Amino acid sequence: MMAQVKFASPIFLFLVVMSWFSPTLGNDYVEDACSVTRYPGLCVDVLASFSSTAKDSPSKWARAGVSVTIGEVKIVAKYLVALKNKRYKNILSDCVECFQDTLDNLHRSLGVLRNLSTSEFSNQVGDVMTWLSAALTDEDTCLDGFEKQNKGKRVVNLINRVNNATYMTSNALALVNKLATTGPGCLVND
Repeated sequence: MMAQVKFASPIFLFLVVMSWFSPTLGNDYVEDACSVTRYPGLCVDVLASFSSTAKDSPSKWARAGVSVTIGEVKIVAKYLVALKNKRYKNILSDCVECFQDTLDNLHRSLGVLRNLSTSEFSNQVGDVMTWLSAALTDEDTCLDGFEKQNKGKRVVNLINRVNNATYMTSNALALVNKLATTGPGCLVND
């Protein structure tokens, strides 16, 4: 007796095909959002998990960008505080202060991004862009202190950590800039 071949239902086939493509579709959202950033690879890596919620919402991507940057800056700030080095004591103290200012500006930015309104949109986004630019300046100021120092392993590690936070801040600023160019109309569907 020959075995009967059963064909899968069209719905089952559709679901299987969609499961193959759904990760790609989710990546399209994050890749599109990150296409405006200076460090798109880093952006995609740190924001990919937001694809299903942010989709094509510039305001959600801006919030996500600032939120993950806060997490990274906190890690770097803790690292800076934990370093005990007499030779770099003053530079590290300046860096800690710079990173505290950076955190203040990032938190202020996230607070505004969470409460955007169509009537105050331009002023709110302008403020956020100013604060993120100030955060970048603070991070760069931290690095300036190490410019003329011996680039031993510890200093290189510190510079790499600060640079990573700077790259993420830059990406967050680019996402906010994209939000600004999109305009307040994007808030309607959020």
